[in-house]
Amino acid sequence: MKYKSIFISDIHLGTRFSKAKVLLNFFKHNECEHLILVGDIIDGWAIKRKLIWPQEHSDVIQKILKKARKGTKITFITGNHDEFLRPFVPLILGNSINISNELEYESINGKKYYITHGDFFDSITMTKKWLAVLGDYGYDLLLHLNSVLNFFRKKFGIKKYWSLSKYVKDSVKSSVSFINDFEQVLSSHAKNKGFDGIICGHIHKAEIRYIDEIEYLNCGDWVESCTAIVETFEGEFKIIDWLEKHESK
Repeated sequence: MKYKSIFISDIHLGTRFSKAKVLLNFFKHNECEHLILVGDIIDGWAIKRKLIWPQEHSDVIQKILKKARKGTKITFITGNHDEFLRPFVPLILGNSINISNELEYESINGKKYYITHGDFFDSITMTKKWLAVLGDYGYDLLLHLNSVLNFFRKKFGIKKYWSLSKYVKDSVKSSVSFINDFEQVLSSHAKNKGFDGIICGHIHKAEIRYIDEIEYLNCGDWVESCTAIVETFEGEFKIIDWLEKHESK
């Protein structure tokens, strides 16, 4: 499929849980004029702990660079896990790659969106980084348990993927409260700045909905859900769930 723009966040290259192979398959079947990487593309936090960099992670980088060479506009919005790039922004590489901390985006229908990874609006990440890093370790543990659970899922012929980490995120009261607060703060910021919508990542929860008349769009991630936001040439924004498509093939 060909889209006006594709928005992807939270690939976390450099971790064992990044679904780089699924992303490569997504890139194989989907093209766009403007590819916007909405942060946490390369996981500098994980790389500091232990370098894990299989060939498919390099293939993702090469694929993005190849798209740029062929004329796709690439915008890389930095996130907290790839914050090592922030001292150098704004950075322009060649004619097609721009790296920045934020972006103002105008859609085909003329609406204006503020694009940010989202960590600047996360009080824990900004004021208690040690707690954010500790939470990152806990998330890794849940992802390890996901692998074990889904190994047995496949053994018993259960086709539907189930995520313990997603269940915790969607069910634990403190987690639900944090996500609701995060979405509300971002939407309020966009409204105060005169934007029609906000596009972000960070919390690994793909969604499109309206909050106080502001269109809130979250790209999700490529660690569990394998989702992207796309803008069609008719000006419609949609969530693409590629894991569901990939597993059904």
